[in-house]
Amino acid sequence: MTPTPNQLFAQYERGEIDRGQLHALMAVHARELIVEMEDDYQNPAKAWLEGLLARRAAGRLERRHGARLLREILVALAEVPDFPPARHLWNAAHPDVPPHCFLRMRREPVFRIVSIGHQPEAIELIVEHGEAGRGRGTRRRFVLKRDAQWRLQAETEG
Repeated sequence: MTPTPNQLFAQYERGEIDRGQLHALMAVHARELIVEMEDDYQNPAKAWLEGLLARRAAGRLERRHGARLLREILVALAEVPDFPPARHLWNAAHPDVPPHCFLRMRREPVFRIVSIGHQPEAIELIVEHGEAGRGRGTRRRFVLKRDAQWRLQAETEG
């Protein structure tokens, strides 16, 4: 799995990779984005429907749990090591990118938030990612807790 841009920047700052390697690995991410943009251009109706479904799902989550908590959850998931959807969530902390941009309802690899449960001192989260077919994606359960700086962190998963 290619490291996320945040992980690449951290590796570069620690001196684990040089500038050329950073640029080469960032180019991999750029090519993935370009392929998706070309697909959207070739299939505008499909792209519109995907955007509509993502906006609807994000709106529902924001109404139930709040936009701030939803963004915090996305940021916490972006930091989970070896979590495939993290490559699409790495920019979730940026306030100018709406949360619906991170949800992938039908486009593979999908990323859906199935449920968010509030418990005292923890948030229980079930996400689905991977294949797009109904019941074909991988479901994972996370328990998010606040650290000393009051940031959500994934502590356990099932």
